[in-house]
Amino acid sequence: MYLHLKRLLDICFALFMLFPLSIIFFLFGILIKLEDRGPIFYCGERLGKDSKLFKMYKFRSMKVNAPDIRNDDGSTFNSSKDPRITKVGKFIRETSIDELPQLFNVLKGDMSIIGPRASVGNSLNTFKSDEIDKMKVRPGITGYTQAYYRNDLTMREKRLKDAWYANNITFLLDTKIFIKTIATVLKREGLYTNNKRTKQIKDKQAAKKVL
Repeated sequence: MYLHLKRLLDICFALFMLFPLSIIFFLFGILIKLEDRGPIFYCGERLGKDSKLFKMYKFRSMKVNAPDIRNDDGSTFNSSKDPRITKVGKFIRETSIDELPQLFNVLKGDMSIIGPRASVGNSLNTFKSDEIDKMKVRPGITGYTQAYYRNDLTMREKRLKDAWYANNITFLLDTKIFIKTIATVLKREGLYTNNKRTKQIKDKQAAKKVL
């Protein structure tokens, strides 16, 4: 029953938020374009409900044609001094403004306001049997792992917690996640996990330029 109500709440919330946030879309769209003349939005292929592929929208925070660097467990590399990130990109990542275009994904039915973190489109064959339940529901702009742990967990731990969430959704749980998300964003908790590897990336990029 709640899942049907959840979809209605998603649509109402997304529509309600898009109007006051339109000034932010306009402002950061200009700033992103001015910094390096590249595209404003990043559209990445992600796994949605029932493992269906969709295009997820975000404000672009990386330089054009930046390499996709992953940790050993498949999680996204992130660092406070990542040379791939633009100046505007660093700010919008730390404040989670880069996630706001996903409100359009919510309206399209690809995503929910609250749900599991959307996995990369080509990662389906890496899921274990006890992780796959994550795809029983729509992925969210925020969710249980994002709000309570952000980037402090391994990929395996994130998937297990997301699978648990998908099997235990309630209005009360979503309310707690929503409130916790606000606190996590304001405190900027768990933002970076790879500061030690930043120098290695810079060295590799410098070597490529020489070649």
